This record gives sequence, structure tokens and C-alpha cells, in this order.
Amino acid sequence: MKSLIIYTDGACSGNPGPGGWGAMLTHKGRTKEIYGGEADTTNNRMEMMAAIEAFRSVKSSYVGTIIIYTDSKYLMDGMTKWLEGWKARGWKKSDKKPVLNEDLWKQLDMLAQKLDIDWRWVKGHSGDPGNERADELARRGIPHSP
Repeated sequence: MKSLIIYTDGACSGNPGPGGWGAMLTHKGRTKEIYGGEADTTNNRMEMMAAIEAFRSVKSSYVGTIIIYTDSKYLMDGMTKWLEGWKARGWKKSDKKPVLNEDLWKQLDMLAQKLDIDWRWVKGHSGDPGNERADELARRGIPHSP
């Protein structure tokens, strides 16, 4: 069975400021693109929202590995290195301070537990076609003032 491939990205116009998220999902030759945004947010939150919305869009009947590419070390390290420690410490970092974006980390954790995910980091703006497309989608999601 072919894996589901997901590319995600977040973008912010100012940090904080208006931000957008985007994701491109590809499986068995078919591609789905999603994006959205918020009027007042941060780049890290948009990186996380891209993954959350991508996971939400995976059909519940899907069985198989999801390979997710992100250019966010924050998102990747949070999910692969820091999450278990945060949970064990009651959502506190090793310095005892509260975890930033706890609401989104909890959503990601809940969604990820139901999926077989292979997290992969890709250098942003390096010409990777999937990453470039996710960046375009994230920018499209940024709300613009009327």
C-alpha cells in the first residue's frame, strides 16, 4: 500500500499578526489541497494548524503510514522529542514553565495517536516542490484586510 504523503507549512504576516496554514495531501496519484488562516496568530501556531487540519482531513477508514513533511523544527521536535516529557510533567517544559500553544499540542497529540505517522523535516524555501506548494497554500490562507 502506498503511503499518504502530506506537506504542511505555516506563514505569518508579522509575528504575531495575520497568519495562514496550508497542506497538500497526496495518495495513490490524487492530491488534495487545504488552507486557512487567522487574523491574529503566530507562525508556530500556523505550522501546527497545518498539521492538525491535514490529520483531520484523513479519512477514518485510512490504514497505513502517513509521511508528513514540515519545515518547522518546532513542530517536528515537539511531536518527536518533547511531547512525552511535556505530558509527563503536566504540560510543563523542563524549566517548569508552561508549554506554549498547549491547546494545539493537545489536539495534535490526540489526532496523532490514531495514526501511523512518519515525521520528516525538509529545509524551507530550498526548492522542494511539495514544501513550496504548501508555502503557497499557507500564504493564500492569510486573511487580508478589506
